[in-house]
Amino acid sequence: AIDRAGFVGEDGATHAGIFDLTYLRCIPNLVVMAPSNENECWQMLNLGYSHKGPVAIRYPRGNAPGENINKDKKEIELGKANILIEGTDITIVSYGIGIKHSLMAIELAKDFNISVELIDLRSLRPLDYNTVFESIKKTNRCITVEECFPVCSIGNHLSASIMENVFDYLDAPVINCTGKDVPMPYAKNLELAALITPKEILEKIKKVTNLD
Repeated sequence: AIDRAGFVGEDGATHAGIFDLTYLRCIPNLVVMAPSNENECWQMLNLGYSHKGPVAIRYPRGNAPGENINKDKKEIELGKANILIEGTDITIVSYGIGIKHSLMAIELAKDFNISVELIDLRSLRPLDYNTVFESIKKTNRCITVEECFPVCSIGNHLSASIMENVFDYLDAPVINCTGKDVPMPYAKNLELAALITPKEILEKIKKVTNLD
């Protein structure tokens, strides 16, 4: 199955489309993938056709990036994340439209000389824990970025896994950057206030790296 996910605008609390990925991840044996651009979506479709089992692909809509971030068109593997940017000070783990917000925040972080490693999960189930863990062993800090609500988010699950497996490598708590814990409003100005922004991500980056 393939469907659109992510905030689209003025759809109200029941149709905002920002929580379905967390629901889908709860289903055993269901492969869940979340592309961040058109090229990833195309490759995931081809991967889904050949997979012997149910596959759900949720691609971002509304404010999705129009360009292909993965310009080298590296072949996608099921359950394998992609390190989009290598860095040394902090790891950002994201997926889907969160990649766009993260890239904007990383540009802002350059003014503070913060080196950010950005991981695009691509596959949410199965999830590439090893790539995340190995990155944290290098940077010793981590934040997660996603558009959905904070409670029972994918970032929550990742935080628990990080604590269980690489706690000794952490120099600061893992912080989850998400939308606000409120029903999605209908009015445009309130919608924007409820969503995660690059500036909010930057503030979390500064907090985790002790620059706030």
